[in-house]
Amino acid sequence: MNLFDIVGPVMVGPSSSHTAGAVKIGLVARTLLGEDVAKAEILFHGSFLATGKGHGTDKAIVAGLLGYTPDDKRIPNSLELAKQAGVSCVFGSIDLGDAHPNTVKLHLVGVSGKMMDMMAASVGGGRISVSEIDGMTAHFSAEYPTLIVRNEDKPGLVANVTALLQEYQINIATMQLYRSGRGDQAVMVIECDEQVPDCVAVALKQLDGVRDLTYYPG
Repeated sequence: MNLFDIVGPVMVGPSSSHTAGAVKIGLVARTLLGEDVAKAEILFHGSFLATGKGHGTDKAIVAGLLGYTPDDKRIPNSLELAKQAGVSCVFGSIDLGDAHPNTVKLHLVGVSGKMMDMMAASVGGGRISVSEIDGMTAHFSAEYPTLIVRNEDKPGLVANVTALLQEYQINIATMQLYRSGRGDQAVMVIECDEQVPDCVAVALKQLDGVRDLTYYPG
């Protein structure tokens, strides 16, 4: 346990889970999209849906999508600021079954037309857990530099990816592997102890079998 587990994050209130965590979810989604957000469909589940509006969760998510951090004083005005910036935000509800009660599903469209879906939960104290990206399972905390590698499910590819990281002395903190089916689409979620240089990301994208790569700097 560290100090932030006791006192919570530096933030604009009122809630570390419904406000600070929600801002971080929006910010992570914007980062993974890789460009400014033009349109956002924001679907709330569970407690986010039931009590989120009173805690400003809608404003917090949009603030993150605009690139604000949890301590940004513009958070209470984020809906108006998004409208002024031409960012279209539509809110709705979704039943995700036994998912964490503070879960939101986002469908984003960037200024270039690039699209991304992300599902994440605010798990307390400003911490989050991303559980899905573009329909593929991808559990990570966004507290470490993280590589999300979309790839073909083929022998040797995991070894090639880890060998390249070893070559550049990048230590792996955690690594998770998911696939939609044998020989089909797969995802590697790799949390690293060090920042991943651009040259390494480029080299990873060039590996045979890698379809796409997203990097979150942490």
